[in-house]
Amino acid sequence: MSYLGIGVSPGNVPVHHGSNLKVIDKRVRIIELILRCLILGLAIIGAVLIGTDSQVKVIFSIKKEAKFTDMKVLVFLVIANGVAAAYSLIQVLRCIFSMIRGSVLFNKPLAWVIFSGDQLMAYLSLAAVAAAAQSGVISKFGQPELQWMKVCNLYGKFCNQIGEGIASSLIVSLSMIALSGISAFSLFRLYGNNGGKSNAR
Repeated sequence: MSYLGIGVSPGNVPVHHGSNLKVIDKRVRIIELILRCLILGLAIIGAVLIGTDSQVKVIFSIKKEAKFTDMKVLVFLVIANGVAAAYSLIQVLRCIFSMIRGSVLFNKPLAWVIFSGDQLMAYLSLAAVAAAAQSGVISKFGQPELQWMKVCNLYGKFCNQIGEGIASSLIVSLSMIALSGISAFSLFRLYGNNGGKSNAR
Protein backbone atom coordinates (compact mmCIF):
# COMPACT_ATOMS: atom_id res chain seq x y z
CA MET A 1 0.00 0.00 0.00
CA SER A 2 1.08 3.60 -0.21
CA TYR A 3 0.64 6.82 1.62
CA LEU A 4 1.14 10.07 -0.29
CA GLY A 5 3.00 8.12 -2.94
CA ILE A 6 5.47 6.54 -0.54
CA GLY A 7 5.69 2.73 -0.62
CA VAL A 8 5.37 0.95 2.70
CA SER A 9 6.45 -2.62 3.28
CA PRO A 10 5.03 -4.65 6.22
CA GLY A 11 6.69 -3.74 9.50
CA ASN A 12 8.28 -0.57 8.14
CA VAL A 13 7.14 2.95 8.91
CA PRO A 14 8.19 5.98 6.87
CA VAL A 15 8.84 8.78 9.32
CA HIS A 16 7.95 12.25 8.02
CA HIS A 17 9.94 14.91 9.82
CA GLY A 18 9.63 18.62 9.87
CA SER A 19 12.86 20.59 10.12
CA ASN A 20 12.60 20.74 13.92
CA LEU A 21 11.88 17.03 14.23
CA LYS A 22 14.86 16.23 12.03
CA VAL A 23 17.10 18.20 14.38
CA ILE A 24 15.62 16.43 17.42
CA ASP A 25 16.00 13.03 15.76
CA LYS A 26 19.64 13.75 14.92
CA ARG A 27 20.38 14.85 18.47
CA VAL A 28 18.71 11.73 19.88
CA ARG A 29 20.85 9.54 17.63
CA ILE A 30 24.02 11.36 18.68
CA ILE A 31 23.12 11.04 22.38
CA GLU A 32 22.40 7.34 21.87
CA LEU A 33 25.76 6.81 20.17
CA ILE A 34 27.62 8.68 22.94
CA LEU A 35 25.89 6.66 25.66
CA ARG A 36 26.61 3.36 23.93
CA CYS A 37 30.28 4.29 23.49
CA LEU A 38 30.42 5.31 27.16
CA ILE A 39 28.90 1.99 28.21
CA LEU A 40 31.31 0.08 25.99
CA GLY A 41 34.36 1.79 27.48
CA LEU A 42 33.27 1.74 31.13
CA ALA A 43 32.05 -1.86 30.97
CA ILE A 44 35.47 -2.95 29.73
CA ILE A 45 37.20 -0.84 32.39
CA GLY A 46 34.97 -2.26 35.13
CA ALA A 47 35.52 -5.85 34.01
CA VAL A 48 39.31 -5.35 33.80
CA LEU A 49 39.55 -3.60 37.19
CA ILE A 50 37.66 -6.38 38.94
CA GLY A 51 38.94 -9.31 36.91
CA THR A 52 42.62 -8.43 37.37
CA ASP A 53 42.37 -7.47 41.03
CA SER A 54 44.24 -9.52 43.62
CA GLN A 55 46.25 -8.97 46.79
CA VAL A 56 48.41 -11.32 48.84
CA LYS A 57 48.71 -10.96 52.61
CA VAL A 58 50.81 -12.98 55.02
CA ILE A 59 48.78 -13.96 58.07
CA PHE A 60 50.56 -15.99 60.75
CA SER A 61 53.22 -17.05 58.20
CA ILE A 62 50.49 -18.23 55.81
CA LYS A 63 50.05 -16.51 52.46
CA LYS A 64 46.45 -15.73 51.63
CA GLU A 65 45.46 -14.25 48.29
CA ALA A 66 42.26 -12.29 47.76
CA LYS A 67 40.89 -12.41 44.23
CA PHE A 68 37.58 -11.62 42.60
CA THR A 69 36.66 -15.29 42.17
CA ASP A 70 36.40 -15.55 45.95
CA MET A 71 33.10 -13.66 45.72
CA LYS A 72 30.52 -15.04 43.30
CA VAL A 73 28.80 -11.66 42.98
CA LEU A 74 32.03 -10.21 41.56
CA VAL A 75 32.20 -13.02 39.02
CA PHE A 76 28.60 -12.19 38.09
CA LEU A 77 29.52 -8.50 37.77
CA VAL A 78 32.48 -9.26 35.49
CA ILE A 79 30.26 -11.43 33.28
CA ALA A 80 27.55 -8.76 33.21
CA ASN A 81 30.11 -6.12 32.21
CA GLY A 82 31.43 -8.40 29.47
CA VAL A 83 27.95 -8.99 28.09
CA ALA A 84 27.18 -5.26 28.27
CA ALA A 85 30.41 -4.43 26.41
CA ALA A 86 29.70 -6.98 23.65
CA TYR A 87 26.10 -5.81 23.28
CA SER A 88 27.17 -2.15 23.21
CA LEU A 89 29.78 -2.83 20.53
CA ILE A 90 27.11 -4.33 18.28
CA GLN A 91 24.80 -1.39 18.92
CA VAL A 92 27.57 1.17 18.33
CA LEU A 93 28.25 -0.37 14.92
CA ARG A 94 24.51 -0.32 14.17
CA CYS A 95 24.25 3.36 15.17
CA ILE A 96 27.25 4.35 13.03
CA PHE A 97 25.90 2.41 10.04
CA SER A 98 22.47 4.01 10.46
CA MET A 99 23.96 7.52 10.68
CA ILE A 100 26.11 6.94 7.61
CA ARG A 101 23.13 5.71 5.62
CA GLY A 102 20.99 8.56 6.90
CA SER A 103 17.97 6.29 6.71
CA VAL A 104 14.59 7.57 7.95
CA LEU A 105 12.80 4.27 7.46
CA PHE A 106 12.40 2.50 10.80
CA ASN A 107 11.63 -1.18 11.14
CA LYS A 108 9.20 -2.08 13.94
CA PRO A 109 10.57 -5.61 14.61
CA LEU A 110 14.12 -4.21 14.81
CA ALA A 111 12.93 -1.43 17.13
CA TRP A 112 11.34 -4.07 19.38
CA VAL A 113 14.57 -6.09 19.43
CA ILE A 114 16.61 -3.02 20.39
CA PHE A 115 14.07 -1.99 23.05
CA SER A 116 13.97 -5.51 24.54
CA GLY A 117 17.76 -5.81 24.46
CA ASP A 118 18.23 -2.46 26.20
CA GLN A 119 15.67 -3.38 28.86
CA LEU A 120 17.35 -6.75 29.48
CA MET A 121 20.80 -5.21 29.74
CA ALA A 122 19.54 -2.49 32.09
CA TYR A 123 18.04 -5.07 34.46
CA LEU A 124 21.12 -7.31 34.23
CA SER A 125 23.65 -4.56 34.92
CA LEU A 126 21.57 -3.03 37.70
CA ALA A 127 21.11 -6.39 39.44
CA ALA A 128 24.85 -7.15 39.19
CA VAL A 129 25.84 -3.75 40.58
CA ALA A 130 23.32 -3.95 43.43
CA ALA A 131 24.55 -7.40 44.48
CA ALA A 132 28.22 -6.39 44.26
CA ALA A 133 27.60 -3.15 46.17
CA GLN A 134 25.87 -5.03 48.99
CA SER A 135 28.79 -7.44 49.30
CA GLY A 136 31.19 -4.51 49.17
CA VAL A 137 29.46 -2.81 52.08
CA ILE A 138 29.67 -6.00 54.14
CA SER A 139 33.36 -6.38 53.26
CA LYS A 140 34.02 -2.76 54.25
CA PHE A 141 32.04 -2.56 57.48
CA GLY A 142 31.53 -6.21 58.39
CA GLN A 143 28.41 -7.73 59.95
CA PRO A 144 28.86 -7.97 63.73
CA GLU A 145 25.54 -9.77 64.23
CA LEU A 146 26.78 -12.64 62.05
CA GLN A 147 30.40 -12.32 63.21
CA TRP A 148 31.59 -11.35 59.73
CA MET A 149 34.84 -9.42 59.99
CA LYS A 150 35.88 -6.35 58.03
CA VAL A 151 37.82 -7.88 55.15
CA CYS A 152 38.90 -4.52 53.76
CA ASN A 153 40.98 -3.86 56.87
CA LEU A 154 43.27 -6.66 55.67
CA TYR A 155 42.99 -6.22 51.91
CA GLY A 156 42.83 -2.46 51.44
CA LYS A 157 44.25 -2.30 47.90
CA PHE A 158 42.01 -5.14 46.75
CA CYS A 159 38.89 -3.42 48.11
CA ASN A 160 39.80 -0.03 46.64
CA GLN A 161 40.20 -1.46 43.14
CA ILE A 162 36.96 -3.43 43.49
CA GLY A 163 35.27 -0.19 44.53
CA GLU A 164 36.54 1.53 41.37
CA GLY A 165 35.22 -1.34 39.27
CA ILE A 166 31.80 -1.15 40.94
CA ALA A 167 31.71 2.63 40.40
CA SER A 168 32.37 2.13 36.68
CA SER A 169 29.69 -0.55 36.56
CA LEU A 170 27.23 1.76 38.30
CA ILE A 171 27.68 4.37 35.57
CA VAL A 172 27.15 1.58 33.01
CA SER A 173 23.85 0.56 34.62
CA LEU A 174 22.60 4.17 34.86
CA SER A 175 23.53 4.75 31.21
CA MET A 176 21.67 1.57 30.25
CA ILE A 177 18.58 2.87 32.04
CA ALA A 178 18.83 6.13 30.07
CA LEU A 179 19.22 4.16 26.84
CA SER A 180 16.12 2.14 27.69
CA GLY A 181 14.19 5.40 27.75
CA ILE A 182 15.61 6.44 24.38
CA SER A 183 14.82 3.08 22.75
CA ALA A 184 11.30 3.19 24.23
CA PHE A 185 10.83 6.67 22.71
CA SER A 186 12.12 5.47 19.33
CA LEU A 187 9.83 2.43 19.39
CA PHE A 188 6.54 3.93 20.49
CA ARG A 189 7.04 6.98 18.31
CA LEU A 190 6.52 4.65 15.32
CA TYR A 191 3.07 3.70 16.56
CA GLY A 192 2.24 7.37 17.08
CA ASN A 193 3.14 8.06 13.46
CA ASN A 194 0.98 5.18 12.32
CA GLY A 195 -1.93 6.52 14.31
CA GLY A 196 -1.45 9.95 12.85
CA LYS A 197 -1.49 8.59 9.30
CA SER A 198 -4.63 6.58 9.96
CA ASN A 199 -6.39 9.70 11.21
CA ALA A 200 -5.18 11.64 8.20
CA ARG A 201 -6.86 9.17 5.92
